[in-house]
Amino acid sequence: MTPQDFRRLALAMEDAVESSHMNHPDFRVNGKIFATIHADNQQGMVKLTPEQQERFVRENPGMFQPAAGAWGRGGSTMVIFAAATEEVVGEAMTLAWQSLGRQASKDRSVRRRKAQRIGRTR
Repeated sequence: MTPQDFRRLALAMEDAVESSHMNHPDFRVNGKIFATIHADNQQGMVKLTPEQQERFVRENPGMFQPAAGAWGRGGSTMVIFAAATEEVVGEAMTLAWQSLGRQASKDRSVRRRKAQRIGRTR
């Protein structure tokens, strides 16, 4: 896999946009990062849950590894491009994208309910 392949997979996700974070590309949905390309162009990151990360690392140890420190414990998972396949990375990226899409929908619902309560109390 190349950084261009990773970028193509990320931008294929509905409503995904490319931005920049700390001088390297990131990919966002609803303003939240779900994937990045590392500045070295040798690896990327997908934001998984810790449980998803454990599965991908266990099943594909040369392809995935937890990011360092607290980020890794939280699910940030490094993708080693030289060992990566589009099929497996596509699955991981879809999970990362879906979790943020669901979270954004939940956030919008909470804001809408709060706005409705405020409107009723006035």
